[in-house]
Amino acid sequence: MARSVPERDAACAVAQAAAVIGDWWSLLLVRETARGRYRFDELQHELDISRKVLTERLNHLVDSGVLEKVPYQQGPVRYEYRLTDTGRALLPVLVSMQDWADRWLLGDGTLTASADEHSAEAHRVLGLPGTRLPRLVLPAHTGGELDPVDAQAAATVLFCYPATGRPSPLPDGWADIPGTVGCTLENRLFRDAYGDFTAAGVAVRGVSTQRPDEQRAFAGSEGIPFPLLSDMDTRLSAALRLPTFRAGQGLRLKRAVLVLDRERAVRHVQFPVTDIPAAVRTALRQGRQLSG
Repeated sequence: MARSVPERDAACAVAQAAAVIGDWWSLLLVRETARGRYRFDELQHELDISRKVLTERLNHLVDSGVLEKVPYQQGPVRYEYRLTDTGRALLPVLVSMQDWADRWLLGDGTLTASADEHSAEAHRVLGLPGTRLPRLVLPAHTGGELDPVDAQAAATVLFCYPATGRPSPLPDGWADIPGTVGCTLENRLFRDAYGDFTAAGVAVRGVSTQRPDEQRAFAGSEGIPFPLLSDMDTRLSAALRLPTFRAGQGLRLKRAVLVLDRERAVRHVQFPVTDIPAAVRTALRQGRQLSG
C-alpha cells in the first residue's frame, strides 16, 4: 500500500517521491508500461503479481497522476494504463536505476561504454529479438519528431552511440572510457553505405542522448543523410531497457545496433559492438534478409 508522508517530511521532495513510487511493484509497473504493456492481464502475467495487489498499485499510480486509464473496449468497458507526462518524467530515474545496478550490483563497478559478452546487461540486450517496440516518437535533428521505426521500409536499423565530439566538447577523460571512441566513424560508415541500405529497402536511424540541436550541427558538418534521433528523455532506452553509462553528468547510450521489422519487432541485435565496420556490414546483411 502507498505510504503517507510524515509531517516532518512534508517539504522533502525525496520523501514525497518515495510515497508515490518507492514501492517494488509501483516501480515495476512504470517499467512495464514504458515497455508497452498496458493492460491488466498483460501486467499480471509479466509481473506474476496477485490481482488484488495489482489493482491497489494501479489505482495508486492513477490517483498519483503517474498513470491514466484509457478505455480500449466498450461493453464491458476495459481500460489500458498509460503513462502520463508525470509518469514519462520518471523514465530517466528508471534508466538511472538500471544503469546503477548494471554497474554496481550486476557488474564490478567499472565505468565502461561497452560490456562483457557474458554480462547481465549483454544477456538482457541480446534477448531483445522478438520484443516489439511500443509506439513512440523522438525528437529528430531534421526538426519535429519521428517514429524510430520507418513504417514504409521493410526493415529499420537503429544504431545507438554514446556521443559525437561536435559541436559540443566531450567530457574530460572520455577517450579513457572503454567503448566511447568511434561515434563519428560509425556515422560516417553508415553514411557511406546509405545508398546500399536504401536500395535494399532498409531505413537507417542513429540514436544518442545528445540534444537535437547538437545532432543537427553534427549532421550538417558530416553530410548525414538519415535522421539522428535524440533519446535525451530516455523513452527509447526505457522501452527496450537499452544499456547506458554515465559520463559528463549525463546518461549516454552504449553502442548497440538493432534491426527491426515493419511490425516493430526486434529481429537482430549486436551488443557489445567491438568492430564497427563489421557491425555496419552485418546490419546491412540482416536488413536485406528482412526485405528479401
